[in-house]
Amino acid sequence: MEWGYTLAGLFVGTMIGMTGVGGGSLMTPILIFGFAVQPAIAVGTDLLFAAITKSGGIWAYWKHGVVHWTVVRRLASGSVPASLITLFFLSRSGVSEGQHSELITAALGIALILTSSALLLKGPITGILRARTGHPIVNALYRVRQDEKHKAIATVVTGAFLGVMVTMSSVGAGALGAVILLFLYPKMKGVEIVATDIAHAVPLTAIAGLGHSTVGTVDWSLLSFLVLGSLPGIYIGSHLGVKISDRIMRPLLAILLLLVGVKCLL
Repeated sequence: MEWGYTLAGLFVGTMIGMTGVGGGSLMTPILIFGFAVQPAIAVGTDLLFAAITKSGGIWAYWKHGVVHWTVVRRLASGSVPASLITLFFLSRSGVSEGQHSELITAALGIALILTSSALLLKGPITGILRARTGHPIVNALYRVRQDEKHKAIATVVTGAFLGVMVTMSSVGAGALGAVILLFLYPKMKGVEIVATDIAHAVPLTAIAGLGHSTVGTVDWSLLSFLVLGSLPGIYIGSHLGVKISDRIMRPLLAILLLLVGVKCLL
């Protein structure tokens, strides 16, 4: 079984290296459906797995000065309290005894479907918004991001939403957060969106994961085997990603996440 966990870490690490997506989106479903790990333990363990595997990215992006720390603070001011409140609810309602497994699996399914939709529809949604300029709803959305106060509030609300989703399912801090930032902050470059998203996601997943550990829903032995496999996987994936087109990998990954998300809800 230990080798199975290590191979799972290798596979997910490779996907992270190739696409930048796949930590919580793939690992939690693999643990639940592939290894029959209790959903709460799968989520708690995967949160720390995601924090560890992506932590190196913060330092690299920080050195290049592409992290927008104001945006990170706005997101965190919503996500951290929301994560702590969610953790309090889970701890008070017996999550460590296996309670809320169905709720966590449903949250995972919703998060996976939203993430896959973000990966698949990022381009089309942008095109539709541009084509529908003048429509009242589109105009209202544009006004949100044009007014600095409204944009700040929307960013905090986005952070709160991500805080709940990530704490419940370990999914959402990556692709979903990036798509929302892309809309709210259109002047940010692609690398700045990714860097800012990671700079927020790593501490959020770490806080949520450590919170899960306090209520007994982190398997430290399992975590060590996953990390052992993921480190060479990320190295391999980063090299494969240069050779395999992102236009091929991301749609395939999105379709896989969509199928798994539907399975979680059935």
